[in-house]
Amino acid sequence: MRVRGTVTRGRGVRAGSVVTALLGGVVTLAPGAALAGAPGAGAPVCQVRDERLTEISGMVATDDGYVLVNDGADDESRRRIFFLDRRCAVVRTVAYPSRPRDTEDLAVAPDGTIWVADTGDNDRTRETVAVWRLAPGADRPVLHRLAYPDRAHDAEGMLLDATGRPVIVTKGGSGTAILYAPTTALRPGATTPLAMLGQVKLPDSTTSNPYSFLGRGVVTGAATAPDGRRVVLRSYADAFEYDVPDGDVVAALTTGTPRITPLPDEPQGESITYSRDGRSLLTISETADQPAGTRPAILRYPATTATATTSRPAEPTTPVPSTSTATRPAPADASDARDRMWPVAAAGGGTLLALVGLAGVLAWRRSARR
Repeated sequence: MRVRGTVTRGRGVRAGSVVTALLGGVVTLAPGAALAGAPGAGAPVCQVRDERLTEISGMVATDDGYVLVNDGADDESRRRIFFLDRRCAVVRTVAYPSRPRDTEDLAVAPDGTIWVADTGDNDRTRETVAVWRLAPGADRPVLHRLAYPDRAHDAEGMLLDATGRPVIVTKGGSGTAILYAPTTALRPGATTPLAMLGQVKLPDSTTSNPYSFLGRGVVTGAATAPDGRRVVLRSYADAFEYDVPDGDVVAALTTGTPRITPLPDEPQGESITYSRDGRSLLTISETADQPAGTRPAILRYPATTATATTSRPAEPTTPVPSTSTATRPAPADASDARDRMWPVAAAGGGTLLALVGLAGVLAWRRSARR
């Protein structure tokens, strides 16, 4: 999802979905929250210069480099699975046999199979979502349709469990995401039912990011470590790592205590993966609405290795701007923190009403252009 000040046909988050997220439990946007923040604490790895890659929503690392996808791009040339070398230069692309709806995340299996999560749904209107499976060396991904058991969801994260089954992580709101997985083996040409497996509650955070409370309470990406013993979820503000000692990804996410690595002020961070050696977390942001000439850059953060009950800042390899905010330890009772937010919510009531009005105007303008 892209949170933007303007809405163009076929691109970006719809105004209604922004308001839905706010009403769903995100308190209010801070003044200037829609502006991209200063560079974060991650160490730059390489810069992506291909003009087709400005709306990056998913990334995995491979032995040879990286694989990237955009989200729902209008331009046909952007609807590709992009293979990059270690210097972030595009060396190969793979087209889809039919048009994807909104590709939001990637996962890579131990055998090199690439999985693409076509699960974005800002307006929550899709009857089915999908995953695409690209076997090693193949030039045509295979489509597998999926159906939620309850209602439509917007989902931007996907993991692979110990059996290779894709686990969909909804974007959620107010820090709560839902896990879904196929109930049977996937079959091309068939729609496989999904089952709800549990909920994940993200710890409270104060990490600085362009979307304030909204950015801290949603899941925008996910990844599984190469050895399968850790998984990570990310928001626009932080990375949350969970240990998976027995291969049970769902139990780890629903009952485990994450280690938190702040990802301060990434412009629009929707992608995360592990390095091939598992020692680092790699992230990249969308740059579609950044100043002219801005290029996406892969950033490296140290992966955490010891279980902790409170958050701690990542060890920076480049100077952290003074505008960045380190994450404070989460309160013992998260509900206490939410209770303390109500005065802020009251103060932001005028802003919320203004956003509701703006959403109506933008929605009318979008429909009028059709």
